[in-house]
Amino acid sequence: MTSTNEIRRSFLDYFAAAGHREVPSAPLVPYSDPTLMFVNAGMVPFKNAFTGLETPPAPRATSAQKCVRAGGKHNDLDNVGYTARHHTFFEMLGNFSFGDYFKAQAIEHAWTLLTKEWGLAPDRLLVTVYHTDDEAFDLWKKLTGFSDDRIIRIATKDNFWAMGADGPCGPCSEIFYDHGDHIWGGPPGSPEEDGDRFVEIWNLVFMQFTQANDEIVGDLPKPSIDTGMGIERVAAVMQGVHDNYDTDTFRALIEASESITGVKAQGDHTASQRVIADHLRSTSFLLADGVLPSNEGRGYVLRRIMRRAMRHAHLLGASQPLMHRLVPELVSEMGAAYPELVRGQALIQEVLEREETQFRRTLEKGLKLLDEATDDMGEGGTLDGETAFKLYDTYGFPYDLTEDALRNRGIAVDRSGFDSAMAAQKAAARAAWKGSGDAASDEVWFDIAEREGSTEFTGYSSTTGEGVVVAIVKDGSEVESAARGDEVVLLTNQTPFYGESGGQSGDAGRVWTPEGFEATVSTTNKPLGRLHTHLATIGEGEVKRGDTVHMEIDADRRDRIRANHSATHLVHAALRDRLGEHVTQKGSLVSDDRFRFDFSHPKPLTDEDIAAIEKEVNEEIRANEQVSTRLMTPDDAVAAGALALFGEKYGDEVRVLSMGRASDEGRNYSVELCGGTHVEATGDIGLFKIVSESAVSSGVRRIEALTGEAARQWLLARDEAVRAIAAALKTSPDEAAGRVGALVEERKRLEKELADAKRALALGGGGGESSAAAEEDIRGIAFSGQVIEGLNPKELRPLLDEAKNRLGSGIAAICAVNDGKGAIAAAVTDDLTSQFSAVDLVRAGVEALGGKGGGGRSDMAQGGGPDGSKAQSAIDAIRDLLAKENA
Repeated sequence: MTSTNEIRRSFLDYFAAAGHREVPSAPLVPYSDPTLMFVNAGMVPFKNAFTGLETPPAPRATSAQKCVRAGGKHNDLDNVGYTARHHTFFEMLGNFSFGDYFKAQAIEHAWTLLTKEWGLAPDRLLVTVYHTDDEAFDLWKKLTGFSDDRIIRIATKDNFWAMGADGPCGPCSEIFYDHGDHIWGGPPGSPEEDGDRFVEIWNLVFMQFTQANDEIVGDLPKPSIDTGMGIERVAAVMQGVHDNYDTDTFRALIEASESITGVKAQGDHTASQRVIADHLRSTSFLLADGVLPSNEGRGYVLRRIMRRAMRHAHLLGASQPLMHRLVPELVSEMGAAYPELVRGQALIQEVLEREETQFRRTLEKGLKLLDEATDDMGEGGTLDGETAFKLYDTYGFPYDLTEDALRNRGIAVDRSGFDSAMAAQKAAARAAWKGSGDAASDEVWFDIAEREGSTEFTGYSSTTGEGVVVAIVKDGSEVESAARGDEVVLLTNQTPFYGESGGQSGDAGRVWTPEGFEATVSTTNKPLGRLHTHLATIGEGEVKRGDTVHMEIDADRRDRIRANHSATHLVHAALRDRLGEHVTQKGSLVSDDRFRFDFSHPKPLTDEDIAAIEKEVNEEIRANEQVSTRLMTPDDAVAAGALALFGEKYGDEVRVLSMGRASDEGRNYSVELCGGTHVEATGDIGLFKIVSESAVSSGVRRIEALTGEAARQWLLARDEAVRAIAAALKTSPDEAAGRVGALVEERKRLEKELADAKRALALGGGGGESSAAAEEDIRGIAFSGQVIEGLNPKELRPLLDEAKNRLGSGIAAICAVNDGKGAIAAAVTDDLTSQFSAVDLVRAGVEALGGKGGGGRSDMAQGGGPDGSKAQSAIDAIRDLLAKENA
């Protein structure tokens, strides 16, 4: 027997020896083709090469391509487990010519490999050609010697391939294997063609024409070859079995499941064991390629596959989660050919165990409801749509899972009733949204979201991709197209652009098509929390709804944002370590040039606090630990120690981000709920520096910080400033701080000496060189008025206290002049306060200085004004008021 692994290796080696470059399988997620949910054929990764958008890897190529058909129009999910050849996951062996060889060599390679290399009996083979493809007919006849009845002309689209309504197309030639007359069925084109006797094992596509609007308009300048051989089908042929599930890989997986469950794949249990084996492959490969279970998009399809398998495990009586225990057997069978299974084994097992554990909690309740609703039904009955919708909405049962659960009992499901219940729920959600007070400008997005569903974000693993434009909004209204100079908001079915949320800024970049459309995306927003909308200015060309566009984010900007965002998580952990667990995040803003982080704390951080936090964060950065992400329920995440972020809205599933070194208990330095984009390892942050710390409100502080190159540039600027200071002081940078300190102390000493000298001058000191303010008698009241240049206003009150002591009984006023401004104060001895108020006197002086007001007590008051040149006028104003009031 030839194993599946040997067949795969033999195919690739044969074509490598024939000058083909062996190309590794592309991931299952076709980011270069937004019209597909998953890669569903071997040629999908080469689509842009065939259309001329990309340079092919070589003139000739060969590959073993992973494929999944479980969503959209290519959906085999319902049939899997019940037929011999339907799978959700399969491998497609292929050889490709990009304008190199054509029909003759493709046919010769196929015949040589099958009959000479692999030894298949020619009399068990027959071929089909498109009914007008005489060239292919003649080539087969000459090479094989087949009679005309074994080269069957097919007039339908089954033997004519097209990439789409527009683009390359051409006839096909399919190779069939006859499993023998003991199996019912007839050759292709016969009334019995739907039987299982004749099985297609290889399809040769001859790309030789180009079409527009489904009509052939000319010949391709370089005819090409695309072939596809399902490895499961050819393995069945070469291993002498008729059923794909009897091949070695499937037998190994089924036997592993039989061993764990204690249930043989016999009778009613046959389909369940086959479903588990098939779905184990698709779920494991999807997880290995970065798809995680969720409630929308590709993640939802993955969850549907998982839950279908898990329900069949339940039917087998498995009392504990089963799927994750089968992963080692899958890795043993396929890990050598697909090393991503080996790398992702731990993640695959963890997700499968968690999903099955979670699903088991709701499965029992859902099945109980289903049993109650159908207890009185016999074969031919129909479950009402309302109940089916309740199962979906309340218990997470996809519609097809309900159908599958009732299949063996011959009970149908009212699909129209299910759809009506779904529509009613959407109408209720819309009414609730309108009454919630949300901005009316969001209504256009609500309409679009109802029609198109959520945007699938592909940017966790890619900075480029393609998307189909599903809506264009201009000036708040939806339009069908937009052209050069327009500012619009573009919505695509999928995007690598992150929409602003959770404090992280939206991505910027460009959107374009090969036909000449190009737009600059300034930012990406996330209305309703589930759409990624691109604010774009069209620079060239035109875009229409339905166009496929290339999308490219500003990767350097994204890297800076990722570093800053990841740093906020490390800062949060460091703050809690340093200050205490009362610290929680109260908000953040993550941009490409810096970030700010608000947190609860009752007092300012000390310099020691800031230094300790910086040290701790940079130690984690230098440790360069890998950053990991898991998908969990919010409750499970919090129970596992994850911190929820302030202001974030969480759904049924959350991304749990773990980063930094693990403690002795195995917990990472930082574990938080976060849907943003992050670095792959902490070392990618580079460097962390706090540049400010301030108060936001009572009990809330704010840190502003830099990372990476921005932090280095900030430190470099400070270093240059220190060097400039050192040069001015004629000292070294190391000694600059000490020198500045000495100068500050010297300045303080000189300022004190100057203040003392001015004080002495005001009091009549200064070695006889000056005299105190002259005293004069104003209608029997002693008055002292004086103007002093350069006096600090803080010295006014002490000087007036001394003047009052000198006068004994009287009034004193001093006006200090500094930097062109005037400050005036007046004092009244206690025996005169019943007659005169210092406040009234000062206000007269302040008015002369061009100011207003002035305040204090009746015995002492002070004020100021902008015009220090009127200082003497201010003293005179007080003198005049005193004379007037004492008249």
